[in-house]
This record gives sequence, structure tokens and C-alpha cells, in this order.
Amino acid sequence: MTAIDPEEPGGPDVLVPVQRPTPMPGEGEVLIRVAAAGVNRPDVMQRQGLYPPPPGAPSIPGLEIAGEIVALGEGVGPELLGQPVCALIGGGGYAQYAVAVAEHCLPVPHGLSMAQAAALPETLFTVWTNVFERAYARDGESLLVHGGTSGIGTMAIALGRIFGLSVIVTAGSDEKCAAAEKLGAAKAINYKAVDFVEAVKDFTDGRGVDIVLDMVGGDYLPRNIQCLAEDGRHVSIAVQRGAKAEIPIWEVMRRRLVLTGSTLRGRDREFKAMVADEIARIVWPHVEEGRLRPLIDRSFPLAQAADAHRRMEAGDHLGKIVLTFDT
Repeated sequence: MTAIDPEEPGGPDVLVPVQRPTPMPGEGEVLIRVAAAGVNRPDVMQRQGLYPPPPGAPSIPGLEIAGEIVALGEGVGPELLGQPVCALIGGGGYAQYAVAVAEHCLPVPHGLSMAQAAALPETLFTVWTNVFERAYARDGESLLVHGGTSGIGTMAIALGRIFGLSVIVTAGSDEKCAAAEKLGAAKAINYKAVDFVEAVKDFTDGRGVDIVLDMVGGDYLPRNIQCLAEDGRHVSIAVQRGAKAEIPIWEVMRRRLVLTGSTLRGRDREFKAMVADEIARIVWPHVEEGRLRPLIDRSFPLAQAADAHRRMEAGDHLGKIVLTFDT
């Protein structure tokens, strides 16, 4: 099969098509003929040599795919053969064929394109587990998300709209802020023009937000804490500005704050299956009925994966970047 599988870390130019053996599904797994694959920040970090695949995962990047199930591993029901699905995977998405755990697959409903389906799993699983499980978001609460026009940011806006959250985002231009508010953000803050801490306080009449979903880390963490209301929850999911921060412990104690975080890729099969089941029951009906759709920035053919990574690194994208395949 054709795949993108760099032998050495490097810039986008290392993302060139090569031939690799077609994988075979193991017990509880399915083989998917890939129609589209989402491009995510961890893919860029893996290409740079900063985020190696966990033990047992393919060296081929790509954490979410959509396509047709064409082969079944032991223990998988025959009714899945031929079904269109999207799936969260531990790697291998930048290829014509990829293996997924059957319990990590979700059906692609009528009216959802393969590109749209491939743009859902990674951000949907991430936002669901961190905002609605770790931060136990409730109807009527407020959420601050940095990178409001990223895949994570646009998914947070979409889920917030469905489940009754007031979502405040930051973005790096007035154009991006306008796009985020058009998607449903209650407030979008241009962090290059104003202090987002003061802007959050102004918008919430000094109260602050109930939850912060943070992909930035570093010096943003103490500033995020300033944005939290009493009993607020801060969830870290990435560390783009550094993995260390100085925390005002007294503020955490005085205002009863919760600081937590998670990663998704290295979690075990059982956890991801549990999340997939929750999403299938609670979120997927909104996908089936057309209320939840990912924002697609741009699609690139697999052979142009380097251009897809350049676009992500430039930071100009609005929503998800997707690779598409000839099937």
C-alpha cells in the first residue's frame, strides 16, 4: 500500500509517499480502506521527532480516519464488513489501509462526507473526555479555550452550543475572532491586541469562567488561573509554550480550584472503547441529525501531506485539515 512513513524526523519535506506492507487486523480489530484522514498537531510533533508513537503503534502518522471496513480480525462480528466508519487510532492513518480497534469505530451516517467523518474522532474524543468528563461541564457553565479556530477550538464551540455552555475563545487575529463568533462562540478575544485575562474578567463581570481547556501550557497556566471562577477547573491537554509553569498555590487553595489534564493517544483500549460508547450514545445522535459538523479548513491529497503540515504550522487554518485518498 501507499503510505507516508518518514524514516527520519525533519521538516514537511520528509512526508513523501512510500510503499509499505498492508497491515492485518488482530483480535478485536478491523482493517479499514482509508478514504480520508485528519491532520493533527501530534502528527506534526511526531514528524519533528518530538512525539514518538507509543509501544506497539505504527510509525506511520495519523490518529483519525474514515473509510470502509474491508477485513475483520478474530472476534469481530461479520455485520461490520463493508460498513463505512470513522475511527480513533493510535497511528497509521496516513496510508491507504489502517487497522482500528472495532470498539473505537463509529458509523458514518448518511449526509456526512468521509472528509467530515475523518475530521471528527481526535478532537471529539479529546474535547469530550477533558471538558465533559475531567472538568464535568454542566449546562449553563462557561468555558475558555485557547486556539478558538483550531480543530479543538471549533469542536469545543460546537459541543458547547449543543450542551449549553458559554464558550469564550482566544485567537490571533480579528478575522479569526469573527469566524469563531460566527460558529457560536459567546466571545472571541484577539490575544495579540488585548490581555485575554482582563478581557475574560470584563466579559464575565469579574466572575471568571468555570473551565479552562488549555493547549498552550507554560506561562499561560498562571494567567489561566486568573481567569477561573471559584471552584473552577483547569484542564491541560498540550504544552506548546512549555511543560513547566509557576502555580500560585494559595489561589488554588483559596478559590478551591482543580488543576488536571490528560493525554489520549497512550490510553488503553478499554478506556477508548468506553469513550466511544459514551460518544455513540450521547453525541453521535447530533451528528446523525446534522446538528454537529466539523469545520473543514482544507483537504489535500495524500501525496501532498507536506503541504498539509505546512498549512498547520503556518497557523492560518480555520478548523480541520484533512488528507484524502483515491479509493
